[in-house]
Amino acid sequence: MATLTIDNVTKRYGELVAVDRVSFEAQPGRILGLLGPNGAGKTSTIRMIAYITIPDEGEIRFDGRLVGPQSQEQMGYLPEERGLYKKLKVGEQLRYLAELKGLSRAEADQRIRYWLDRFDLSDWAGKKTQELSKGMQQKLQFIATILPEPRLVILDEPFSGLDPINSALLRDIILELKEDGRTILFASHRMEQVEQLCDDICLISEGQILVKGPLREVKRSFGRDAILLEFDGDDAFLDTLEAQGLIRITQRSHHRAELQLLDGTPARRILEAALAHVDDIYRFQLTEPPLNEIFIRVVTEQQGRDVADRAVLDVA
Repeated sequence: MATLTIDNVTKRYGELVAVDRVSFEAQPGRILGLLGPNGAGKTSTIRMIAYITIPDEGEIRFDGRLVGPQSQEQMGYLPEERGLYKKLKVGEQLRYLAELKGLSRAEADQRIRYWLDRFDLSDWAGKKTQELSKGMQQKLQFIATILPEPRLVILDEPFSGLDPINSALLRDIILELKEDGRTILFASHRMEQVEQLCDDICLISEGQILVKGPLREVKRSFGRDAILLEFDGDDAFLDTLEAQGLIRITQRSHHRAELQLLDGTPARRILEAALAHVDDIYRFQLTEPPLNEIFIRVVTEQQGRDVADRAVLDVA
């Protein structure tokens, strides 16, 4: 299997710089999470990797060669938008897409039977795609993506429309692809899925990379300033602590809270306040911030800098 290398890539659409000198690598046997808010440049980057568009500057290589028709033959791409033929039957559609990738009919049919059975879709092989639910269509499109056994797998929001059971199945299969040594690029807005699956991350905002590297190293770099608290009782003490500037509440429900310690507040102080006000504490853990919190911090900080820069320019 081979490495995907994006080297100093820029993409413009008129005056808009959608991707601005972006560089990162996706390595075989690892899953790279490509993250960013809406309009960050993720889709533009993926389209260049897939050779749907080409960079204005920089290079994209797979297995040491510039991407092109030869890399498309080795790639499976699951876009966020569905691209299925609604009136084709499920089995016919998969066979057609497999043959476009060079599979013989016999080989395609063998793989189709395996994957339809794996995803519990065998009884739907003779149905038209438009008869399938949203979740079933998502499973069908995923099958079409991996049917040719691509070396490079690009998954854009692959869990869209799936229930928890099918999400777990899909997660297991993605991990199997990783163990098989494939190079996997995973784009998602669901940070908990990224934390479960990804070895490396690349966070893009406004066309620029803000954070990249192995997920564990990225999380460690933000320090252990997050508290996970599960409890029974009155949670009003959290509002008091936040009003005092000791914490920021990042997630909150009736019996659970995620907190960020501010200005060096010791974790013990939060524990003492909790013990004084709640009935029971089931979990109190000082940990690294969750990826969702890192995402919010980094993107918000960048947007704040941009606003300040624009204000300076306006004054000048």
